Amino acid sequence: MKKIALAAAMSVAASAAFAGNVEPVVAPVVEVVEETSSSSSSGALLPILALLIVGAAVAAAD
Repeated sequence: MKKIALAAAMSVAASAAFAGNVEPVVAPVVEVVEETSSSSSSGALLPILALLIVGAAVAAAD
């Protein structure tokens, strides 16, 4: 009876040891794409153009 209990215990221990996946874990690759701007003053272009147009209109009115 002891041999049967020992065999059952060894069987349970052996099946628990191989319960997981045998392949290595492969983490997914995450690519980060960073957008580059053409210049740092791209947000100031519209106000500068507006000032030039207003300045040209004031100069033409004289």
